[in-house]
Amino acid sequence: MNTDRFPAFVAAMTALVARTGDEPTLLREGRALLTALVRHDDWLPDRAAVARDDRYAQHLLHRDPQGRFSVVSFVWGPGHRTPVHDHTVWGLVGVMRGAERCEECSVADGAPRLSGHAHVMQPGDVEAVSPTVGDWHRVSSARDDGLSISIHVYGADIGQLRRHRLDDRGAVIDFVSGYDSLPAC
Repeated sequence: MNTDRFPAFVAAMTALVARTGDEPTLLREGRALLTALVRHDDWLPDRAAVARDDRYAQHLLHRDPQGRFSVVSFVWGPGHRTPVHDHTVWGLVGVMRGAERCEECSVADGAPRLSGHAHVMQPGDVEAVSPTVGDWHRVSSARDDGLSISIHVYGADIGQLRRHRLDDRGAVIDFVSGYDSLPAC
């Protein structure tokens, strides 16, 4: 296991958020950093690659002490998917293993709805989310024969942030995602 790659990524992200709060710059430069990270599958700790049986898992990898960003490993088994949800902050999603399907949403009159457009992300692909570039989507595993793992970087402690999702009737409700595991201290 490469023990230098992730600390170098965290150091570079820390320097980036210390230098600027400009979202377009954070997304552009952060995308380059995350792309370089997810191109390598030799650094993720075993505890952050563990799936759940009932739904996708979220393993916290790093939480900036000043709350400027967090890094999370999402582990998807066959059939796992999120509800339609938002983030309320900037974010970057990079696929490291497997594949993920992202169903895009449109928002009309404040109501998010699936648009009917979807795309599949493969290893090395990185995309951005935020209230300014498109924040609502639904994500699922694009594999039926194994795990998919993506690395997410958000402009806040995403596991503690109050966000929104659609319930089964399509109503917007608040939620806090939490984490399935935390880094060892």
